Amino acid sequence: MGDSGMPTGAGAGAATGHTGVALVRVSGGAILLDGKAVAAKVRAEVAQRTARFAASQGRPPGLAVVRVGEDPASAVYVRNKLKASQEAGIASFAHELPASVSEARLLALIGELNHDARVDGILVQLPLPAGVAADRVMDAVDPAKDVDGFHPLNTGLLAQKRPRLRPCTPYGVIRLAQEYGIALPGVRATVVGASNIVGRPMALELLLARATVTVCHTGTRDLKGEVERAELVVAAVGKPGFIPGEWIRPGAAVFDVGINRTSAGTLVGDVGFEVAARRAGWITPVPGGIGPMTIAMLLSNTVDAAQARQTQRSQLAAPGNRG
Repeated sequence: MGDSGMPTGAGAGAATGHTGVALVRVSGGAILLDGKAVAAKVRAEVAQRTARFAASQGRPPGLAVVRVGEDPASAVYVRNKLKASQEAGIASFAHELPASVSEARLLALIGELNHDARVDGILVQLPLPAGVAADRVMDAVDPAKDVDGFHPLNTGLLAQKRPRLRPCTPYGVIRLAQEYGIALPGVRATVVGASNIVGRPMALELLLARATVTVCHTGTRDLKGEVERAELVVAAVGKPGFIPGEWIRPGAAVFDVGINRTSAGTLVGDVGFEVAARRAGWITPVPGGIGPMTIAMLLSNTVDAAQARQTQRSQLAAPGNRG
């Protein structure tokens, strides 16, 4: 470990990361954390696991994706998720509902998917239209099929250090750090943003990895000071350039979850990339960083869910458990 507390093995002149991923430096400084490359590795692993599951069970794992309304960004996300699942050999079931759908009808569909033996994972694309309580809908998903990792039961298990199905974006950050050999135990980590989707579960994932964690939110008094002290920063605010690059501690690892479209139509993150990249030791690009990892971990969760459900069925069918 260097003076910053960060690992020294991926320094200048190294050709590959901890698990063989190629190291590419941004002009002027940081190693680029290539989410596309690592996601491709995860998806290849998923394809192999899917093939083994299909060979043993006579069917592939199944993922149901529910989209409500015509939000353009949601349509793109759903299309990408369905395409990725098909490429990995996962059976996909798309359910597209109009924005006018009642909450009762949406809950009924969730109930049907909970009982569909072909479906191992259920993903409800957010946001949902006004008038539909997202919490009630997400809570209605069978926790064993909650491949987004949003259900209170799965969040609670993560908090108790018994992770089952883990939130995809935070899980993707952890996997990306592992692939690049970024040591997490003891590291001073700061998460900017406290949403239930990213910020809070990200803090739990980092705690599970034995990092020392600070979570910044609207009540934080000295955001600049908290970021400047951090050896690892996860930005999950959804505001372009919310964290100036000058705040990044030299040598820090920066994971930018934000995906924001500018007036010029380009995609940027929550961190001022150009300045941050000259100061950081590692940094994710936007796009091409955390986004691909989120989809990859969704696929991994789907196979995990399929295997866990099959194990449970086998246990229930064992002679000692028959009524």
